[in-house]
Amino acid sequence: MNKLYLSLTGQPRVLAVLIASVLSLSACGENIFDLKWTEPNVDTVLIYSLARPELNLPTAFDFVGRNQVVIHKPGATGVWDLLLDTQDGQLVFLPPGALDIASDAMIVPLPGEDFFDVIEAPEDTTQYSTDLPVLVDTETVYVVRTHQGTNRFGLPCSFYGKLQPLDADPVLGTVRFLYDVSTLCDDRGLIPEDN
Repeated sequence: MNKLYLSLTGQPRVLAVLIASVLSLSACGENIFDLKWTEPNVDTVLIYSLARPELNLPTAFDFVGRNQVVIHKPGATGVWDLLLDTQDGQLVFLPPGALDIASDAMIVPLPGEDFFDVIEAPEDTTQYSTDLPVLVDTETVYVVRTHQGTNRFGLPCSFYGKLQPLDADPVLGTVRFLYDVSTLCDDRGLIPEDN
């Protein structure tokens, strides 16, 4: 009976300590659950068409990890969100689904938009391409929902980012683009809150 009483009285004490800790952090102005994206991290990257004959060229891009990915053949799996390819003499972005690779990644073009004016990803996911090629155009901003990555707490989620091709050369099979990615899990905002 005493053991049962002690275990029941110990649990509220642990809960009280936990609540007091969270409240003290909040009282100091540091709410650990109030996540924000405050700094832009705009960068540029160059990727190559999968149609080029050379091996070991980065042909795909991982927006979660913010890095280029080398893909040797169309069916190659891995962690990436879009791949550059050449089809009928034109450069296209391919989401993983276009190569029958299961992924949450998808892309939507926003023709005539400026990179810095696109502040939110479209909510309607039926507008996004999950398995079809998307033509590369330097006069278009593209919004990307990424594959499953992990948030700051290690939980799986997708992120939203945007890109705009600065140079697209179908003869060389290259695209250089400007991009940024939100640090907030499943948040459609495409600019930091303070901007």
